[in-house]
Amino acid sequence: MSSSTEQPQPLSRYESQKRRDWNTFGQYLKNQSPPVSLSHCNYNHVLDFLRYLDQFGKTKVHLHACIFFGHPSPPAPCACPLRQAWGSLDALIGRLRAAYEEHGGSPDTNPFGGGPIRLYLREVKDCQSKARGIPYNKKKKKKQHHQLRLKATAPTIAKLPFKEFTS
Repeated sequence: MSSSTEQPQPLSRYESQKRRDWNTFGQYLKNQSPPVSLSHCNYNHVLDFLRYLDQFGKTKVHLHACIFFGHPSPPAPCACPLRQAWGSLDALIGRLRAAYEEHGGSPDTNPFGGGPIRLYLREVKDCQSKARGIPYNKKKKKKQHHQLRLKATAPTIAKLPFKEFTS
């Protein structure tokens, strides 16, 4: 069987999303006045893009003046704005950061990985957690949890009597 007749593997969900995000960001830069090329893109363009995306958000973020500020489950609707959720922005930046480097960008000049972007994401996270009354707790890696469990059970296993099995 020749390789020219083989069908290309379908993209994973992550790869498809990364491609869509990259194309969306490229289109955003083209729509700027004047248009911005990827080679001239910097963290300010990325921050403007993230703020632009807020208008399409689905996460209610209560304002300080709102009576539901800090309540995770408000009993009634309010006029507070919808925003992009911090987790969505964080995942988006991760995909765009990877796509930038896959398209020939240097990790040293990656506008998606700089300090101002990390600071912006941290501020969004803090603001949303206070406004929504939902703390963001860092999840522990499962591998660490598994190792801790093994360490805790290791002495117990060592104390078990050993029986030889003969056939």
